[in-house]
Amino acid sequence: MPRVSFHTLGCKLNFAETSGLRRVFAEQDYTIVPFGEEADVVVVNTCSVTAEADRKCRQVIRRGRRTSPDACVIVTGCYAQLQPQEVAAIEGVDVVLGTQEKAQLYQLVKSFGRREHTQVNVSCTGDIRSFDPALLSSDRTRAFLKIQDGCDYSCAFCTIPAARGKSRSASPEQVIKQAQSIATRGIKEIVLTGVNIGLFGQGTYDAGSTDLLALLQQLSAVKDVERYRISSIEPNLLTEAILNFVGSTPSFVPHFHIPLQSGDDTVLGIMRRRYRRHVYASRVARIIELMPDACIGADVIVGHPGETPERFDNTCCFLEELPISYLHVFTYSERPGTAAANTTCHGTVPRHIRSERSRILRSLSGRKRTAFTERFLGTTRPVLWEHAASNGHMYGFTDNYIRTRRRFNAERVGTVEEVRLMQHDGAVALAG
Repeated sequence: MPRVSFHTLGCKLNFAETSGLRRVFAEQDYTIVPFGEEADVVVVNTCSVTAEADRKCRQVIRRGRRTSPDACVIVTGCYAQLQPQEVAAIEGVDVVLGTQEKAQLYQLVKSFGRREHTQVNVSCTGDIRSFDPALLSSDRTRAFLKIQDGCDYSCAFCTIPAARGKSRSASPEQVIKQAQSIATRGIKEIVLTGVNIGLFGQGTYDAGSTDLLALLQQLSAVKDVERYRISSIEPNLLTEAILNFVGSTPSFVPHFHIPLQSGDDTVLGIMRRRYRRHVYASRVARIIELMPDACIGADVIVGHPGETPERFDNTCCFLEELPISYLHVFTYSERPGTAAANTTCHGTVPRHIRSERSRILRSLSGRKRTAFTERFLGTTRPVLWEHAASNGHMYGFTDNYIRTRRRFNAERVGTVEEVRLMQHDGAVALAG
């Protein structure tokens, strides 16, 4: 049987799409082997969110060729879409596939023949109209379900519209059918994922007959799914109606991840974000009002052009005051073709200052996470136990996203258990 290996970089959406590719190959009698083992086909699904992400992609591609010198090496994903010739120039790459071509990867392998020059098949993302479904479920605990792709926004720092095209969504019927299938497999939690899921049903290529709230209402009626988690949603799209619904529906957990990017209004304007800090603060306040135990995460970019010391201080003070639980901190990286990289009028932040600002906010995130965990010590929360075991322990997450540990018990894998949080070790709570 032919062998294929996969390596995925970047977001959960990428991992979900790779999972779909794996299923296609498995259905065609390919043996899936771990990346790093010799294979006949090597697939690298790339990310391009930062220059560091590009560097890691190049490392992985070279490693794939070294371990499988006779394989067909295929590179797809955002880096392949944005910089196809740069990827093609990497020694050992046989095929470069763009975003639209990713779903046809197996068909290409069937007809593959090695050529003198790398084959590049990358369409313009402006031509993408179709939605390719994807689902990631590695065990019987949790599934990541793709409901939307692409983005209609034009943030100054972002390459996603160029890498993935305009917003488009699955049909509600398609999502419900997938959720029902997930439930029959005994999976207890579904994480709804996409590029900008707040645009569900309302994107450039959608009919506009539904929206995210309507989808959430339909999903809540699917039997045997105990938990739904919304992966990330823009603050301007997190409506009062969505908050009221999540806050009153037991199957939706009290956990929100809301990108902020900056706590300074001037920088938000330079970034071309579609809200200002008062909007963000009002969303957080309303969540806490409706769901006092909610976990709230935020994305923040440091070192964006125009981020003066005073404006960075504004971000720090804003985050200190907000009742958020953790941060995902990104150091700004110039990306070719973006508005931020094409102008210097706002002032460039030196790289060593970017690194220092990242360190400051990561430290703040650690303090926020610890304080949030400590707040719930001595209380009882529902934990969904995962399959993975380490040093005799098993791990899971509470409904409000506190990572929890207990002694491994195979009978509890994939179950939701009410546990008392007794103490914590860093950001991990210990179950009593």
